Amino acid sequence: MKHINLIYLSVFFIVSGILSFFNIIYSYYFNLYLNLNTYIYSLVISIFLGVLFYLFKNDKIKFTIYDKILTILIGYLLIPLVFSIPFYLSIYNISFINSYFEAISGFTSTGFTVFENIKHIDQSLIIWRSTSQWIGGLYFLSSIITLIDIFDSNFKKSLTNFISFNKSETLKQISKIFILYILLTICIFIILNIFDIRTFNSLNLAMTLISSGGFLPTNNLLSVLTNDTQIIVFSILMLVSFFSIFLSYNLIFIKNRNVDFFYEDLNLLYYFLVLLLIFFFFLNTNNDFVSLFFSLTSSVSNIGISLDNPPENLSFIFLILLIIGGSFFSTSSGIRFLKLYSLFKYSINEILSYSRPKNIYVNKILFTKINFRESEIYKYFLSVLIFVISLLLLTTLLTSGGIDFESSFKLSILTIMNTVNSSMYGLNGFNFYDLHFFTKFYLILFMIIGRIELLTLLIICKKFLFKN
Repeated sequence: MKHINLIYLSVFFIVSGILSFFNIIYSYYFNLYLNLNTYIYSLVISIFLGVLFYLFKNDKIKFTIYDKILTILIGYLLIPLVFSIPFYLSIYNISFINSYFEAISGFTSTGFTVFENIKHIDQSLIIWRSTSQWIGGLYFLSSIITLIDIFDSNFKKSLTNFISFNKSETLKQISKIFILYILLTICIFIILNIFDIRTFNSLNLAMTLISSGGFLPTNNLLSVLTNDTQIIVFSILMLVSFFSIFLSYNLIFIKNRNVDFFYEDLNLLYYFLVLLLIFFFFLNTNNDFVSLFFSLTSSVSNIGISLDNPPENLSFIFLILLIIGGSFFSTSSGIRFLKLYSLFKYSINEILSYSRPKNIYVNKILFTKINFRESEIYKYFLSVLIFVISLLLLTTLLTSGGIDFESSFKLSILTIMNTVNSSMYGLNGFNFYDLHFFTKFYLILFMIIGRIELLTLLIICKKFLFKN
């Protein structure tokens, strides 16, 4: 236990308890007593574990990077146990593995579900599902800040001018994330209400959008988004999880606006606008750009939800877009656009340096004077390599479990990228409930792997394989 930051875990167990309390209040207010006791159990266990971890906190001054990764990994395993309690003890007779699968899917903001018909679920349990992905998105962003030292210094420059993150600076940035995350959720909720979306649906969808999750409060999203205006507004709101969560803060509160604080979002904006033009002029074959725009924003933000009539012939392109992903400091997954852009530019410059050796090629990030170093390129390359290995491994495991190769390959991408299965990828209605125990275990494992950032796996491997 001395290598685990119990304070970090204690905070999120306390937050889970607070969210359980809100669900109890909601159930009492709307006379939803079917699963009320389950939320009371979650409240008691969350608070108990939160207080217990706080009381037994160690006095270790500085945690190593291995300690931090271990802490975050344990959090991804333990916190969903609390969220699985209402599923397991509900009136719907769900087994423990299915309950834990649902909780992990929510906490990792993936969106796979064992429920076939959402309409038959108690409203309080629907909110509980959305709550699990909301706190999961918050946990993911906090984890990125905790592990910031394993990434290159350029990402730090979009947060602070400090060279290193000490305990005080880490706490400051995590506190900022808490506030921004809550405020953005409230803003999304208000905007959805303004455009005449039912309050219950607005609350659930707000938690889905901010966390880049995939849980919906209904079987058919078109029953919630009834006109083109609502669809367009919803599509734009999905971009909140595409850009950095610090974008709004930097725009409002940074007085001396150094471009270093905006360089990633500027690159992402340029990338998105290019995609928008390509989709509008070359891929809009059905003259239904509203649906195409929805699918585009859903893919780049790694949310993955779709309407009833997505352009299925573009499923391969949508898979590529979600693999690329969005901002490093967003709740979206993916390898990240800026990493792939830097890797591509560096590779082109290396090739040109051999054909035109007298020329000077600068590896500079667009819109800035920042140069990326070779050590950073190696990290980006390793991220891509680990993704390919993980994809092949999971595809093999799923195929051996009786799933056809095409579905296994698509499902592997969606699992590692924490993106929900939908008709946009040809996997709408995929039955997770009847999957074999080991298949669910593989999916649970790789949902977590996709969320802890692929580079951390290499660091853990280095810890155990190389002693020096």
